[in-house]
Amino acid sequence: MIRFYEKDPYAPIQYSYEVTRILYRGRSRFQEIEVVENPFFGRMLILDGVVQITQKDEFFYHEMLTHVVMSAHPDPKKVIVIGGGDGGTVREVLRHRSVEKVYFIEIDEEVINVSKKFFPSVASGIGDKRVEIKCMDGAEFVRGRKHDIDLVIVDSTDIVGFAKSLFTKKFFTSIKNSLTPNGMFVTLSESLHFHRDIVVEVQKTLKSVFPVVDLYTAPLATYAGNWWTFSVGSMQLDPREIRRRGGIRTKYYSPDIHRCCFLPGEMYDRLLDGKLGW
Repeated sequence: MIRFYEKDPYAPIQYSYEVTRILYRGRSRFQEIEVVENPFFGRMLILDGVVQITQKDEFFYHEMLTHVVMSAHPDPKKVIVIGGGDGGTVREVLRHRSVEKVYFIEIDEEVINVSKKFFPSVASGIGDKRVEIKCMDGAEFVRGRKHDIDLVIVDSTDIVGFAKSLFTKKFFTSIKNSLTPNGMFVTLSESLHFHRDIVVEVQKTLKSVFPVVDLYTAPLATYAGNWWTFSVGSMQLDPREIRRRGGIRTKYYSPDIHRCCFLPGEMYDRLLDGKLGW
């Protein structure tokens, strides 16, 4: 039996998966790319030794990254998706009828190509006429944009290597400058179990840029630490409030999930003050 041992740069434990078939193995200009099959999770996309998505549970991540801010915004028309070469975030954004334009910014074109071939249901929205694909650094794309974007969603790999440019004060400032008055920004920000210092650092950096900052979580079985966080920066609107009910069919996200996924206020304050009990 073949086993895959994940090489997560931050995890204090190592995940192991049974592999029934190796469907693809290659290297782009930026990273190693693999697609394997697992008896439980189905096909798995692996970048630089770290699991990114699986057929069985990708919807948890993509729905939570996307629909919280999309539902909190009163009328999102223009959206930037940075990263997420598998296409899952773009797919979820396009479920919202208000969307007129999606700028899909993925630095590694090969991830898009591999996903279209091996994960067609995830990449199903990439060819939509509203989607404009640009294979470049997301930080470069937003630099200099002025107040014309409703939402920016960062679907990055872990905060290492070339992804580090997407978690700096300079980048967050560029995002803020690109947003309309009701604009919002969301990014993954690692696990509250394993990466608490990173979570706090991202929150504090966002607070130095955005007037409204918050944090919500979701359970993700295949991401290190499992209790995954998403960090929001908003120009003025509270992301906890649902402003639109679009009748979108989802597997996990719902108004009830939206209302309970944010950290309670007291716990949030203790997190930022370094007073959580673990």
